[in-house]
Amino acid sequence: MSDFSSAEEPPAGGPAGGPPNSPPNSPPNSPPNSPARLYFRQLLAGRDFAAGDEIARQMVNFCYLIGDRVAGEALLVDPAYGVHELIAIAEADGMRISGVLATHYHPDHVGGDMMGYTIEGVARLLEEVSVPVHVQRDEVPWVERTTGLTREDIVPHGSGDVVRAGEVEVELVHTPGHTPGSQCFHVEGRLVAGDTLFLDGCGRTDLPGGSPEQMYESLTTRLARFGDETVLYPGHLYSPEPFAKLGETRRSNYVFRLDTPEQWLSVFGR
Repeated sequence: MSDFSSAEEPPAGGPAGGPPNSPPNSPPNSPPNSPARLYFRQLLAGRDFAAGDEIARQMVNFCYLIGDRVAGEALLVDPAYGVHELIAIAEADGMRISGVLATHYHPDHVGGDMMGYTIEGVARLLEEVSVPVHVQRDEVPWVERTTGLTREDIVPHGSGDVVRAGEVEVELVHTPGHTPGSQCFHVEGRLVAGDTLFLDGCGRTDLPGGSPEQMYESLTTRLARFGDETVLYPGHLYSPEPFAKLGETRRSNYVFRLDTPEQWLSVFGR
């Protein structure tokens, strides 16, 4: 595993190094989405939290905190495993959890039963904090079945919707393929991609709700508008580095070497 700080990551990519630190205070009049205002942490399950959880160590999921330092509010991306620890990490930074962003319905991202194990997640979080759970509308029934949440707990969204933590805006980008309602989150030159795209490879399309055709369209069309300087933050640590510029990923990741839908389906088709 890469040795990198679990504290705020630089937008240009590359391991930060050193121990986790609380983000500094921001000037009170910082404009929305300014670097001085944005709070961003990448946290590795099984190391930065849930260190005693064998499944967390095996699955190497990333969770993210995205927020507004001035307002003291943060959105929690894909809370699973040590939920109380995630809340404590945010509170130690002077941040209050104001909502959940779910990339997709799989239990290692939102909690639920998987491979004979029960993973705590969003349902456990809502026992401690009363916050909305933001889900792509096509994913809502899948999240309900996996987590036990109700429609009252979930806010359904379409692609292009914006969720705010304080004055920091996070754009929701629908990227089906891994699941029907998979979504990525774009904020200030960063793309939190869940299991849509990793630094090496992409999410599986052979699980319930997966579609190789939709995955190809998501990677080649829906994510094409994000420039090469955008920094990719994946849903798992499946590569030596925890994040990288999209340009580097497009050059090195084999999924971008398949130039046509026919080539893609010959490799990833059912």
